[in-house]
Amino acid sequence: MALAFTHHGTGPTLVLLHAFPLDGRLWQAQIEAFSARFRVLIPDLRGFGRSRGLGAPTSMDQMADDVAALLEAQGVEQAAVAGLSMGGYVALSLLARHPGRVERLLLCDTRATADSAEGRQGRARQLALLHGGGGVGGLFEQLLPRLVAPSTGDATRERLRHIALDQTPQAVSGALVALRDRADHTGTLRNSRIPVLGLVGSDDTLTPPEETHAMIDLTPRGVAVEIPGAGHLACIENPDAFNREALGWLLGE
Repeated sequence: MALAFTHHGTGPTLVLLHAFPLDGRLWQAQIEAFSARFRVLIPDLRGFGRSRGLGAPTSMDQMADDVAALLEAQGVEQAAVAGLSMGGYVALSLLARHPGRVERLLLCDTRATADSAEGRQGRARQLALLHGGGGVGGLFEQLLPRLVAPSTGDATRERLRHIALDQTPQAVSGALVALRDRADHTGTLRNSRIPVLGLVGSDDTLTPPEETHAMIDLTPRGVAVEIPGAGHLACIENPDAFNREALGWLLGE
């Protein structure tokens, strides 16, 4: 069974990889803008959304291999790949394991380092909340204040809540373990020669702008851009600015 995905437009392929604990619907505000110039593939990562039939994810490498298999099945030799938060970790694993598949890389509100000791402790608390009666809903409400900027409106928050509550506890639990145990990919970026764009919400407290700038400084062909008025989910919080910066870079404008 392959990843469920949607596809839009024609042209060079652009893959959009979603954040935790969401699915491909996170990218709804990018479809119209991006599909005018690209063939946009938006998968639901293993266990999430319509890919829940694949079972819970076990690692970022597994999820990256799923994306490589999707590209193979779609006859795509090479693509631009954008990943936000968890999607960025999957994109980095894809670059490490299948470097020929990635033409250029957009790393959005994410980091190249592994979880710190503090971060791993945080995952343990999240797993305890998930399995201790809080469920996906309880975990999402605990995460939400750090996922979006204080200025983000109720409609956006409710849309994110709707997507999150559609996920299974098994997928969320598996992803938390995969997030906790993911590899450090600073070397992957340092050794890569592809163009890399780092996009980050100016109000992101989970992966702050200074971390994005430091990450992009590792790359010989990287540039970092801050998205104003956005937190950790910049693509849905300020889609106009996000789309403008991403498309401008993709098209060399």
